Amino acid sequence: MDRRGLLRSFLRFREKYGDVFTVYLGPRPVVMLCGVEAIREALVDNAEAFSGRGKIAITDPVFQGYGVVFANGNRWKVLRRFSLTTMRDFGMGKRSVEERIQEEAQCLIEELRKSKGALVDPTFLFHSITANIICSIVFGKRFHYQDQEFLKILNLFYHTFSLASSMFGQLFELLSGFLKYFPGAHRQVYKNLQEINAYIGHSRAARETGVFTARLQPPPLCPSLLWTQEKSNPHSEFSHRNLIINTLSLFFAGTETTSTTLRYGFLLMLKYPHVAERIYKEIEQVIGPHRPPALDDRAKMPYTEAVIHEIQRFADLLPMGVPHIVTQQTSFRGYIIPKDTEVFPLLSTALHDPHYFEKPDTFNPDHFLDANGALKKNEAFIPFSLGRRMCLGEGIARNELFLFFTTILQNFSVASPVAPEDIDLTPQESGVGKIPPTYQIRFLPR
Repeated sequence: MDRRGLLRSFLRFREKYGDVFTVYLGPRPVVMLCGVEAIREALVDNAEAFSGRGKIAITDPVFQGYGVVFANGNRWKVLRRFSLTTMRDFGMGKRSVEERIQEEAQCLIEELRKSKGALVDPTFLFHSITANIICSIVFGKRFHYQDQEFLKILNLFYHTFSLASSMFGQLFELLSGFLKYFPGAHRQVYKNLQEINAYIGHSRAARETGVFTARLQPPPLCPSLLWTQEKSNPHSEFSHRNLIINTLSLFFAGTETTSTTLRYGFLLMLKYPHVAERIYKEIEQVIGPHRPPALDDRAKMPYTEAVIHEIQRFADLLPMGVPHIVTQQTSFRGYIIPKDTEVFPLLSTALHDPHYFEKPDTFNPDHFLDANGALKKNEAFIPFSLGRRMCLGEGIARNELFLFFTTILQNFSVASPVAPEDIDLTPQESGVGKIPPTYQIRFLPR
C-alpha cells in the first residue's frame, strides 16, 4: 500500500489490474470500480444489485446502519422516502428554498462587510451559511454566526470530517478490528458525533415542546405529529434513534460538503484571479450590481456554471465515493461478486478521466464549455455519484453553490496576501474526503 493514502494505492493497482479488481482491506474483500463506464454500469445498469450501503469504519460505531445515508433494506427505503418528501414539502426545487438561500447570502454579505477588507479565514463562515439552510429545514430557524453553541457544533463537524479523512482514518479502515481496542482518533470521532446527536435530540425535543419559535413553518424533519402517530408501532422505522441519526446524516452531508466546495472555490479564485473577474463581468451583464442573484439567472450564465462545475470536479470532495454493498450475488464484467461484498465506486477516477477532461489535473473551466461558450454536459461529471444511492441533496447543494458564489462575487472582489503563483492547492487531508488547506482571504467591497 502507498503510504500517501488509500486512493494512491488503488490508482496504482488500477494500472496493473484494470477497472474492476478486489483489494483486501484487512480481512474484508472490497471490489473497486474505476472509470465512469464501470461505475455507471454497476450503479445505474445494475442499480438494484449495487444499491446496498457499506460502512465507513471510523464512523460506523455511531451510525450502525441507522439514518438515510447508512441504512439498508426497508429502513433505507422508508427513510429515503421520508427525507425526500419532507425536503420537497419544505421546498426542495421550489421557490422557498431559493428565498431561504438568498436571505442567508445577504446575511453573509453583511457579515463580510464588517471585516472591512481585513484578512479572514472563511472556514466557519462557509460552514455557517450551509448549516443554516439545513437548520431551516430541521429546526425551522437559523443561527447567528457568533452563536457559541452553533459554532461549537460546526467545529465538531469540521474536526470529525478532518479526522475521518486523515491518514489514521484510512489506516483504521484497514485495521479497525484491531485498532478499535487502542487509543486513537476513532475515539474522538465517536465522542464528537455523540455530542452532536445529544444537541440534535435536545433541539428536536425543544422544537416539539414549543421552545423554538419557527420562522419557517412547518419544520418538517422534526414532525411531532408523525412521531406521535408512529412511535406506537413496534415495527416502525421512526424510532428515536433513527430520527436523530437521520438528522445527523442530513446535517453532516448538507453542511460539510457544500462548505468545503466553497472553500476550495474561493482558494481557486485567489489562484486564478482572471477567472473571478470573468465571472464578475457575467454577473454585471446578466444581474447587475443591485438585484440579488436568482436561480433563473443560471441559464444565462454559462461561464459561471462551468466554473462551479470545474470547482466540484477539481475539488474531488469524496474521491472514493461512499461505500456500497451488493444486495445479492451478482455477475459483473465476468466476475461473480458474492452477496454483501463491499464496493467502492472511485469517483475520482471519473472526475479525472483524460478521455473526458482534456487536462484532468488542471483547473480549467473550458472542460464544461463548448466552442460557442455554452455550457456542455459531461458524462464523467458525477460528484454526487450515480444510481439509487446518489446524493439526496444534489438539488439544494447546486442551488447553494450558485447563489452563494454569485452573491459574494457580485459584492466583493477577493485578494490574498500570497501571490497567485505561490498559492498551494494541495489538500490538507485526502482520505474519505479531500479537505483544502486553510488560507486567509480579503473580501474587498466593489
